[in-house]
Amino acid sequence: MGRLEGKIAVVTGAAGGIGAATARRLAAEGAHTVAADLDSDGAEAVVREIRAAGGSATAVPVDLGDVESVRAMVAAAVETYGGLDVLHNNAAATHLAARRDLAVLEADPAVWDETLRINLRGTMVAVQAAVPHLIARGGGSVINTSSGAGLAGDLRNPAYGASKAALLNLTQYVATQYGKQGVRCNAIAPGFIVTPASTGSAHGAIWEAMLRHHLTPRLGRPEDVAAAVVFLASDESAFITGHTLRVDGGLLAHQPYVADLRDA
Repeated sequence: MGRLEGKIAVVTGAAGGIGAATARRLAAEGAHTVAADLDSDGAEAVVREIRAAGGSATAVPVDLGDVESVRAMVAAAVETYGGLDVLHNNAAATHLAARRDLAVLEADPAVWDETLRINLRGTMVAVQAAVPHLIARGGGSVINTSSGAGLAGDLRNPAYGASKAALLNLTQYVATQYGKQGVRCNAIAPGFIVTPASTGSAHGAIWEAMLRHHLTPRLGRPEDVAAAVVFLASDESAFITGHTLRVDGGLLAHQPYVADLRDA
């Protein structure tokens, strides 16, 4: 029996990368999994993979920038499976971060508005829609995907980083406000995870530079994050809430000069 046998889970951004890996892993652990994404064809493809492997899943289209779309996603999960136990808020406006999220002095306020609308407000609305259903089933788990970009500064993507930092605080607020009703809320802060999106945006030299600053012998994989989500969704983490779990290969665990000293 899987660790999430009979649980009902929603994963946003499930058409690829971390979201797809997480949807597959949740289903493999026995959860009825709702794969939600703006890319409905991609979500359907993930669902077909899950079903072919013997899992239970359904695809639901969602636009995190649209309040009613987010509410409809949660309603569809409850209607399909009869309730909700796990919400993994994973989707983000990565398309903006990749091309239009410029340094602060060059930043377009409209890009900031759109980034926060999707990454932060969209997550809040999903929590708002989901938590009553978690409470109705005696409690449940909300897992928000933040980022290492929300924990430290960088040369690019300040809007993305600020939105991810805000998610860490939202996580603590949700944990505080609904913990006595059985709702746990935690965040995961991935580091550099090799996904199709990162493959398209990063060159080998960047990967090599990133790896120098990891404490692990390899870069991250979507499956690394999926494993952390399963842990936080399961009863194994029953006494953990309001916490941020870094899944970053130790990228932020050391002094900035460690890689230089190691290579000297």
